[in-house]
Amino acid sequence: MAKQNSSGLFKLPFKRSSSRSENKPTPRGKAAPCLKMVFFIVDWDKSEVISGVFDEEHVRFHYITKGRGTASSEVLDLLGLGAGDKAVVFCLEQEILIPVLLREVRKKLGFYSPGAGIAFTIPLSGINTPLLRVFKESIHQNMKIYSNEEGELMPNDKEAAGAAEIHNDLIIAVINQGYSNDFMTAAREAGASGGTVIHARGLAHKGPVKFFGVSVQDEKEVILVLTSREKKLTIMETVSRSCGITSKAEGLIFSLPVDSMMGLNLE
Repeated sequence: MAKQNSSGLFKLPFKRSSSRSENKPTPRGKAAPCLKMVFFIVDWDKSEVISGVFDEEHVRFHYITKGRGTASSEVLDLLGLGAGDKAVVFCLEQEILIPVLLREVRKKLGFYSPGAGIAFTIPLSGINTPLLRVFKESIHQNMKIYSNEEGELMPNDKEAAGAAEIHNDLIIAVINQGYSNDFMTAAREAGASGGTVIHARGLAHKGPVKFFGVSVQDEKEVILVLTSREKKLTIMETVSRSCGITSKAEGLIFSLPVDSMMGLNLE
């Protein structure tokens, strides 16, 4: 189960998949409930469709931000990651409920095939106490629903118990505004098919810069690149050479494990 430390933060169960021994399924009856971040990247005009599904499925809260697709023309329709305005929609949900959420979103967006969009999940390693309380009651209810009389998880829920192997990663880069094209050019040369750019503002420890008495934060671009684990290291090394922290882009580049991914079109 989740363990609390002295600061009120809970460490959630998460297994790495870097070795064979760590890829063994979780023993029956010993799985802890797991919360994950669920991401959807779709055309901007489809974001309301996802919000509607979230309302129907009683998702407690979700967030929408506007981004820009960067895929080249030959992959324009691949998984909905083409150029143009994109909606990055994300929420926090229990792992055992995510398949239902994905199925309903896919069903609604499938009418827009091809290129309906893409969805993926990222496991959490920690959560603060108030947020965990929001899910506490439904976690207990769903653990009863998805377990047998002895309290063991049913065999069909092995993936929900954390047995899925990691095959994909999300590369995240925070760079100075205006360098996203340079970044994506380097990323494509290393094997990336496309990405999504989100505008943001950076806040350093020195605080905002004063210009004529007005506080101005540095404009940043956050780039999301979804890739296979085999290509991740090559892409990160390549973009670090051209857009890393010592370049004019001053890029901060890191990656997160993606434990499931699917296209949202019906085919």
